[in-house]
Formats: sequence, structure tokens, C-alpha cells
Amino acid sequence: MMTDYIQTVFELQQKNKHTLQWSTAQQRIATLRKLKSAIHEFEERIYAALQEDLRKSRFESALTEVFFALSEIDFAIQHLKKWMKPRKARKTFTSVFASNRIYYEPKGVCLIIAPWNYPFQLIMSPLISAIAAGNCIVLKPSEISSSVSKVIAQLIQQYFKKDEIACFEGDRSISEFLLQLPFDHIFFTGSTSVGKAVMQAAAKNLSSVTLELGGKSPVIIDPSANIRDAAIKIAWGKLINAGQTCIAPDYVFVHRSKLGEFIVHFKEAVIRQFFTEQGQLDDSQYVKIINQHHTDRLMGLIHDATDRGASIVWGGQVERSALTIYPTLLCDVPLDSRIMDEEIFGPILPVIPYDDIEMPIRTINSKGKPLAFYIFSKDKPTVKRLLTSTSSGGACVNDVIIHVSNPNLPFGGINGSGIGSCHGIFGFKAFSHERSIVFQSALNISKLIYPPYTNKEWVLRLLRKYM
Repeated sequence: MMTDYIQTVFELQQKNKHTLQWSTAQQRIATLRKLKSAIHEFEERIYAALQEDLRKSRFESALTEVFFALSEIDFAIQHLKKWMKPRKARKTFTSVFASNRIYYEPKGVCLIIAPWNYPFQLIMSPLISAIAAGNCIVLKPSEISSSVSKVIAQLIQQYFKKDEIACFEGDRSISEFLLQLPFDHIFFTGSTSVGKAVMQAAAKNLSSVTLELGGKSPVIIDPSANIRDAAIKIAWGKLINAGQTCIAPDYVFVHRSKLGEFIVHFKEAVIRQFFTEQGQLDDSQYVKIINQHHTDRLMGLIHDATDRGASIVWGGQVERSALTIYPTLLCDVPLDSRIMDEEIFGPILPVIPYDDIEMPIRTINSKGKPLAFYIFSKDKPTVKRLLTSTSSGGACVNDVIIHVSNPNLPFGGINGSGIGSCHGIFGFKAFSHERSIVFQSALNISKLIYPPYTNKEWVLRLLRKYM
């Protein structure tokens, strides 16, 4: 049975983790280079699989999936020796003659559960961090993006020993079985609802977790913004991967005086980016919805909004058999409609006019903390007001999405949008235990606090003075 095999591999990795714990930077870099070679060998198969699962163009697949992973590998190789180096810690009164260090140790055997929307990038990125940190790793790609899942399994099996890195395909039952095992760390990317179930399962084994979830990432455009520039950027950020992006702009607040201008520029930008010269939606540039279930879910969101009084300003066409929903702009959207409550995860953009900046602030704060927040404004006091009055995993001012591409920045959510961070050193730390070590010297003044305590009031006076 598959579960028996998984159990066997898990036990092999439990034994091997103690060997990997003492792996050097050179050994881990060699593993990262092996992964890079594997990606190069499988590159054409990866593109073909992404085309089959999501109708992704080769360019978009390269930009958002393959090259993203390769750049993370290069960044980790470049910085790994520095990351692994023990970090000095400042001394206190009780360790004034001691040497204080923080060592980064691998957590052990780690489980990575990946989603279907960026099925290659979002399994490779945490894998790179886990390798850099010196762990044994079990991968579970999404069965929904089955073509990519198959390619990943082949890549891992061909290049890595199963006691170091293993990949298991399968449906939900495989994920549920994996979550029963006492992994040292679980890295999950997916929906908030499933993230809660993962955290609940992890709690039974006291496994630490990193949860990369989602949420409704809002946009605010104030009157001072360059409306055309904002519309172009929002059109790209919303419609890349057909909106199936955890940090895609989910809904937009536009100052009422700029609403008409924004709609005009948004339409122009979408047509330029995703339509042919003949005015047809260009399937070679525009990703499809992953499956029928999600196509029907998105259609349901549109119908619920329009039934409640929202208007389709542009788009709205659906080719159900082709799993294609056209870019769609909604206006007059009631705030209590489903599309303003659920993460959209599709090419539908509600646009909400406002008069007073306090209105969007109240609306955003009435919902769960989003994974991303986007502000378009040239007014510094307004930008400061919006950033200090809200909370989100990350934010961009006068752009969207690009913060995910900088490995020097932590990427992650807060509360309902996630726990922990990834990319660069932040991913390395997610898969590492920060172990504090004190190397005590012969001059150990901490003995002053040992019993007996009689006639030691002077010690307390000394501690009060220096602590």
C-alpha cells in the first residue's frame, strides 16, 4: 500500500536527518546545484505540464515558475555560508565573560504541501529553503495540477535519494495520512480553511508550521495617483495566471472623481495585454481556470453579486467548456455580497468608489488581515495614514505583486493570511532551529547567585543596577 511505503520512507528520513544535521555549506550547495541541473533537464517538460494544467504560455511559465525557482537557488548558493555562520549575541551581566552564539540547526524531517495555482514555483521555493537549512524533505504536490505533479515526482525520483528528498503524488487521502506523521516542520501553501486543518493536525505532534495562505488583498487609489499607471499595473497583477494568485489585487477602492478614468484605462490595459488585434481574447496569453469546479465557483460569485445589484461594467463572458472566464469589471458591488467576503482567485475585479479615505480603511479592517495591500498615491501623508491604519502580510506603494520577487524581503501573511515567512534568509530560518549556546569561561561570576543566600543583599543591589 502507498501508506506503508510512505511510512517506510518517513522512517528512513528520520534516521538520515542526523547525518544531514552536520552537513556543510559545500554539501548543501552541491544539493542545490543538483536541483538546478534537474530543473534545466526537465525544463521543457515543466513548460508542457503547465500548458496542460493551466494553459500557461511558455513566457509566463518561465517568468513566474521556472526562472523564479532558479533565481532562488542562485540566491541561496550565494548567501548560504553567511546564513549558516553562527551569529554572535550580546552579553549580559551573568555572561559577561562568556561567549554567546546562535547556531542554525536543521529542524529535521519536513513536509511541504504545495497548491495548484503555481504548482512548480510554490513547491520549489520552500524546497530550496529546506535544502539550504539541511533538512530531509517530503513533498506533496497538488493532485489538481496533475501534469505538473507527475513531472515533479519524476524529477525528484531521478535526482535524489528517498531518504533525503521524496515526493508522493495522490489525492487528499495522501495529504491526510502525511499530516498524521510527526514531522519536525510542515510548510503549507493554500487556502485559509485548509491551513486551519493543517495547523490542527500539526498540533497533535507539536510540529512547527509555516502557513502561506491568502485572503482578500485590497487596492486603494487616491486622487493624486497616476490613474493610467495604476490601471496598467492592476490589470497585469489581477490577470496574470487568470487571477489565480494569492497576492492578486482582489478588489479596488477608487476615489469617486477618478472612477470613470480608471475604468477606461483598465479596459485599455487589459485589451493591450490579453487580446488580439482583432479584439479576441488571446488564449496564448491568457491562462485558463484550473478546473470545472472553480469555473462554476467564479460564475456563482458573479451571479450572486449581480443578483444583489452589482453591475458588470465590462466583460463577464464565460466559455465554460474551455474553462475560460473573461476579464470582468464589477461596479456597485454590495459589501455584503459573497464576492466581497470570499477570496476571488479569478479574473473578476470589484471596483468600489469612495469619497472619504476612512471608508476603505474601515472596510479593510472589518475583514481578515490580507496577504498583500496595494496603495496608489503620490501623497506621502495619505500613504503613511493607510499603512499605519491597516495590517497585512506585505504591501506595495504604486505597484502590485513585485514584493514577492525580492528574496531580501520576508514574504508571508499574518493571522488568517498566514504564519511565518519564506524566501531568502527568511525561508532558511523557517526550516531552521535557532539554538542559543553559551560558552562559559573560567571567570564565572554567575556563581554569585548560588545559595546560600545569606548576606547577599549586595548581589541584588548589583543586579538591579546593571540588569
